[in-house]
Amino acid sequence: MLAVPSLLVTSGLAQDYPSRPVKVIVPFGAGGPADVTARQIGNILQETLGQPFVVENRTGAGGVIGTQEAIKSPADGYTLLMMSNTQTANESLVPQRKYELMRDLAPIAPVNYSDLVIVVHPSVQAKTLQEFIALAKSQPGKLNYASSGQGTPYHMAGELFKAMAGIDLVHVPYRNSGEARSGVIGGQVQMMIDAVPAMAPNVAENQVRALATTGQTRSTVLPNAPTAIEAGIPGYEATIWLGLMAPAGTPKPIIDKLNAAVNDIVKRPDITRLWAQQGVVPISMTSDEFDKFLRGDIVKWAEVVKKFDKQPQ
Repeated sequence: MLAVPSLLVTSGLAQDYPSRPVKVIVPFGAGGPADVTARQIGNILQETLGQPFVVENRTGAGGVIGTQEAIKSPADGYTLLMMSNTQTANESLVPQRKYELMRDLAPIAPVNYSDLVIVVHPSVQAKTLQEFIALAKSQPGKLNYASSGQGTPYHMAGELFKAMAGIDLVHVPYRNSGEARSGVIGGQVQMMIDAVPAMAPNVAENQVRALATTGQTRSTVLPNAPTAIEAGIPGYEATIWLGLMAPAGTPKPIIDKLNAAVNDIVKRPDITRLWAQQGVVPISMTSDEFDKFLRGDIVKWAEVVKKFDKQPQ
């Protein structure tokens, strides 16, 4: 007899939600794909749900600090986490973390994904991916690559590239993707694998040279760059995807309401057009489907980590 009143209470919470501002923690730096997407989604959620969705950047430790902050928050729907495959990779890469992703957070919805691009500073004497691989093999441990921190998609893509190409590059982790991008543009590091939407303007301005993109087909934003598969690394593929989670225990009706709202956003013609121009592809799933996706991605990256010759730097 108690189940019906309880159900009515939780349904009522969802009906009234949100009744005050919602915080969206982005565990990555300002200006990167997660930050930009969180602000886009937040602005539309504010329009449709009637309360501000305020983005808060909590960077550090390859996304671990911001993720822990979200986990410690009340499970009431008023703190959300904009996350990426960084979090699924960290399940294998960061054994000392104080949380488990699928135990301590509840999936809401995926948002989008984009291909990455392998770029080098113009001073690097390599015009193609194969030339860069040959250069790296002739100077083992002498060339380096930037990322926005351990476990980030850029780091994992770099380590996967090293393993599949059979080369020894030194990983140089920065605090965020903006600093990493500045590192390769400034020539402090030779190479970086970055999100196409973020790095394409720098390619256009000849601040970096694009050697290859990392999807199965060529990027519509960088059509002159071959895929890594075309450029001679069969089977190489890497993307950055983004999604929303909430502290475990957040009422299911609130999760469902947010899932529906996000799915409506990623299907909007104005959003799909904007993202298409940037090389970004929307993703639409139920929260249960996203749960299965996350669990599969954790397994995927665990297998990738096993292929590394040594623990990633």
